[in-house]
Amino acid sequence: MDKIKTVEVQILNAFVDNGAGGNPAGVVLDADDLTNVQKKKIAAAVGLSETAFVSASAIADFKLDFFTPNKQIAHCGHATIATFSYLSQLGKIPTPATSKETIDGIRKVSVKNGLAFMEQKAPNYTDVSHKKQAILASLSLQEEDLLEGAEIAMVHTGNSFFVIPVANAEILKNIQANFDLINQLSEEFDLIGYYVFSQDTAEQDREVTTRMFAPRYGIEEEAATGMAAGPLACYLYDKLEVKKNRFLIQQGKFMKEPSVSLIIVDLEIREGEIISLMAGGKGISVEKRQIVL
Repeated sequence: MDKIKTVEVQILNAFVDNGAGGNPAGVVLDADDLTNVQKKKIAAAVGLSETAFVSASAIADFKLDFFTPNKQIAHCGHATIATFSYLSQLGKIPTPATSKETIDGIRKVSVKNGLAFMEQKAPNYTDVSHKKQAILASLSLQEEDLLEGAEIAMVHTGNSFFVIPVANAEILKNIQANFDLINQLSEEFDLIGYYVFSQDTAEQDREVTTRMFAPRYGIEEEAATGMAAGPLACYLYDKLEVKKNRFLIQQGKFMKEPSVSLIIVDLEIREGEIISLMAGGKGISVEKRQIVL
């Protein structure tokens, strides 16, 4: 008979905006002895969009495995921010520069002034214009709902997302997502999900406000997605010619239960090209849970 095991999960809200809102993620420390099957069970029991499992690494400062309630993913922005915020609070990060090992390799992480930032790759763009009508149908949108002169693109900086520009915040707010259709297209293109945005914001210091849909990973909508904010910042710089090094991205405002979040993306530019980026924000601890295996 298997021995009963209790696992402690720290819950943190990542990408909080002025100390409120944010996206909750689970963090499990000392996860070296947990199997992937156990990690998936824990993530399902926690019930959040992602849970991070931290173990020892021979090639980075920490090894992180990310699980949604139904599968493992290569990277997760808000769970990374939650993890390194928590590790910093525990005094386990002695210097600002640190790193994570994932199933997709090593990424740099920076912790400074109460904020955690994670590295993403330079962007890769894929033309998906041949699927435009299907994408619009999956969001119950018409072509005139899109931002004039801007195209839908698939953007990859570590994970792939459809980046979808709409004309104004009212259109963004009133999107009716067809999760079956979104899931089908996400499977076809190996996406994490859709990142829909508008440059029409009520807050002058926010470049965009966004919504993220990822039913393929058991996430209908979430409040903050660092791995989607990176692709969006690159899209703004490269496709919409917003030539800035730092983007403040709002998410979660138009959820059924709003949880407004702030994701900061810093682009590293060399001779006019993005060569890397760091996406980050603040994480705060909210509770501990005990999961029995």
